Amino acid sequence: MKLNMAEEEDYMSDSFINVQEDVRPGLPMLRQIREARRKEEKQQEANLKNRQKSLKEEEQERRDIGLKNALGSENKGFALLQKMGYKSGQALGRSGDGIVEPIPLNVKTGKSGIGHEALLKRKAEEKLESYRRKIHLKNQAEEKAAEQFRMRLKNKQDEMKLEGDLRRSQRACQQLDTQKNIQVPGEAWYWLRPEEETEEEKEEKEQDEDEYESDDLTVLEKLQILTNYLREEHLYCIWCGTAYEDKEDLSSNCPGPTSADHD
Repeated sequence: MKLNMAEEEDYMSDSFINVQEDVRPGLPMLRQIREARRKEEKQQEANLKNRQKSLKEEEQERRDIGLKNALGSENKGFALLQKMGYKSGQALGRSGDGIVEPIPLNVKTGKSGIGHEALLKRKAEEKLESYRRKIHLKNQAEEKAAEQFRMRLKNKQDEMKLEGDLRRSQRACQQLDTQKNIQVPGEAWYWLRPEEETEEEKEEKEQDEDEYESDDLTVLEKLQILTNYLREEHLYCIWCGTAYEDKEDLSSNCPGPTSADHD
């Protein structure tokens, strides 16, 4: 017993009295924060338990409970159905092809009047239709612009082709006229303008400039006139590239007086 008593700590000894407190910096502040957070959590839990439910929440809970529970015999409507032979879970109707589940209950919770949702739906549909109409008009405008661009490009290509055919006709006319010793063309534009000219030729060109610029003929009209001249005077077709022996040979073997006839 004495040994055990000696081994036990004396609560009045220095080992208990002179215990040094933990004085690490910041430790008391951390303890206060933990304690405040613990109290706050407890308060929140208490508030959550004691919180009174709003009228809407109570109505919703009662409604959900009522909808989950099937009608019993105490319900007058259900009792009448049972008297007519209806059994729980059975489809309505004499042939049993009616509904099984009750008509769903749609509760209106907003403050808007009756028909407001239909009005909003109609406005949304009108807005969508207006947007679709704008997109359609935009696509039409883009297609029209693309078509106009293609037409301009085609017209430009056709114009360049006509100018090329006219130059070929002028070159052929000048060669064929020269072979027949024709020194002056029937019209000033029947022949190509010389690219390299002397001073005297330039002066003559300035005098004849009015003749080139005074005519109001288009490239197509010039080509038609010159084509007819080549066929009548020289029995020549620029698209066939052939000078025929006579008019009968020309009419028999040449497809026609236009480029399209030779496609």
